[in-house]
Amino acid sequence: MEISAAGRLEVRITTADVGKRVSVRCLTEAGTAGGKFTDTVGVLTSWDAGVLVITRKSGESVRVDASSLVAGKVVPAAPARRRGPAAGYQELAQAASRAWRPLESARLGEWELRAAAGFTRRANSVLPLGAPGVPLDEALDVVRRWYGERGLPAYVQTATGAEGTQELLCAELERRGWVREVSAELWIGALAPLADRAEAEGVALAREADEAWLARYQRKGVSEVALKVLGSGASVWFASVPGEPGEAPAAIGRCVVDGRWAGFAAVEVDPAQRRRGLATVVMAALARRALEEGASAAWLQVEEQNAGARALYAGMGFAAHHAYHHYREHA
Repeated sequence: MEISAAGRLEVRITTADVGKRVSVRCLTEAGTAGGKFTDTVGVLTSWDAGVLVITRKSGESVRVDASSLVAGKVVPAAPARRRGPAAGYQELAQAASRAWRPLESARLGEWELRAAAGFTRRANSVLPLGAPGVPLDEALDVVRRWYGERGLPAYVQTATGAEGTQELLCAELERRGWVREVSAELWIGALAPLADRAEAEGVALAREADEAWLARYQRKGVSEVALKVLGSGASVWFASVPGEPGEAPAAIGRCVVDGRWAGFAAVEVDPAQRRRGLATVVMAALARRALEEGASAAWLQVEEQNAGARALYAGMGFAAHHAYHHYREHA
């Protein structure tokens, strides 16, 4: 908190700081002995009618009554990373998008409208990496029409929690009645340590997802559209660990190598085979192949509620870079 030369807490933010990352302290129980305080850090997305809205790294919006403020200051746009490869949001968002390509897309300024017959939200949502070139309300009208013509709900993918992410757009969408339906995090880590974690014996690598691989994949009844999306990317590899004869593989994984990045997805293990290190074996084998193709850094996506996956990936040296969200207009 900001402290004056006289030792007093001070509020050093104004409405002119909307869009900046701030840290504030507010009094939550006025009148009690000593009072109780709450600290909030995030992007100041609005300050209207005496109420501040601050978007935290997770994407959660917190409303703060200006009259309760006892201290506040602007803080650096993003904390310094202590491990993992250096990466900006735009670079990662583009790499992730290239690894999960839609069947069709259209440009609206710096927005990309993506559609793949409804297979995954990422491939069927707007990726806004800048200005749409028209006022926001007009842009959202275009989005509604474009997805409506394809019989799809309109989704906008946004991100929070890193330099260059879209807290202000999240706030504008929420003010217009759009609801955040899905949130997850994109984690990054160094590739070489992952490749050294386990031997690759017994792991088969292929350029296409065969019937056996698809039998373990969590999305059942995969269509031709889904196969095209799964096979999209600069250099795509599918890994599998054979199961019992006549059964689905014990473990599978997918990796897309794209420049310095290797993106991991669909790492799944037979429930009866878990806690045997098979997920690590699969990822290590894919990491070694990615290293051979010149990659040096890795990314993956993990749901906020998946405690097991988060613990696994943290143990592999991955750490959260930013949160991403899919907004849908409330019906």
